[in-house]
Amino acid sequence: MERRTIGAGALATGAVGLGCMPMSWGYSGSRQRGDESLRTVHRALDLGCTLLDTADMYGPFTNELLVGRVLKERRAEAFVSTKVGLLVGEQHIVANGRPGYVRRACDASLRRLQTDVIDLYQLHRADPEVPVEETWGAMADLVQAGKVRALGLCAVGARGARRSGGRLYDGTIRQLRRVQQVFPVSAVEAELSVWSPEALDTLLPWCAARGIGFLAAMPLGNGFLTGTLTPGEGFEPDDMRARHPRFTAEMMAANQPIVAGLRRVAARHGDGTTAAQVALAWVLAQGPHVVPIPGAKRERWVTENAGAPGIRLTPEDLAEVAGLPGARGSWD
Repeated sequence: MERRTIGAGALATGAVGLGCMPMSWGYSGSRQRGDESLRTVHRALDLGCTLLDTADMYGPFTNELLVGRVLKERRAEAFVSTKVGLLVGEQHIVANGRPGYVRRACDASLRRLQTDVIDLYQLHRADPEVPVEETWGAMADLVQAGKVRALGLCAVGARGARRSGGRLYDGTIRQLRRVQQVFPVSAVEAELSVWSPEALDTLLPWCAARGIGFLAAMPLGNGFLTGTLTPGEGFEPDDMRARHPRFTAEMMAANQPIVAGLRRVAARHGDGTTAAQVALAWVLAQGPHVVPIPGAKRERWVTENAGAPGIRLTPEDLAEVAGLPGARGSWD
């Protein structure tokens, strides 16, 4: 697979990564199977999808434990990204950016992941009660201690700003400016897909101008852009899409023209090319510093995603994707 580099340190990874969250958290619990997930992670590494993206809050903790079972055997082949800063309670999620907690959380992640070093340690969310410089300073200390190779920041506030009509990533860029004064940012993780392209306006150019890698979260639109979801089928109560404003039956039906457009482009690239592969190829086309990290918990989906770097979208393809209607949500 094509290789890409993240940040000024030129950390190398496969052009397409693997979002491990769906294996343990966020999606239908009845479809989460440990053995199948392990095979999926192994398959990703076999295909060159070396960036494994997880977080301590996924599960919580169980996703890191799962990834750790693979890393115990294949650590040298993987680029490990995990996150700190969020705690999961019974019915709530809270931020914790206290330096002491960051240090303890890192040690716990290292134990669960069965590794001596984390390639990319990301701040999941800033704690509003702790100056972000203090949290970032504690993370930088982990780099100096040899427990972490590079630091990253997850974007905040996108959907809330979308509802209010504000500029989506102004808050994230303000945070980035602050933490850059403490220690270099190697990567930013934010939503980027055909139906959520807002990062192209300000955040992606900001990163590109500073040599910062960009991890494109949800590049397949939580599964919608694969064309495999049927409007009206519904979701299990623990599936985050059950509360997502674009996944009501009405909105899924209204957004079908987006999938149809991706399928038209795929048809021009030969039999076997899928809408999902075109959606990932579009993300890859946004810059050499962009690495999509589609979530998957089945070997077949990882195999399909790994074929995306081989698809070179033409100017005609890109123009057609740019001309697709914007995604609609239940707030529209």
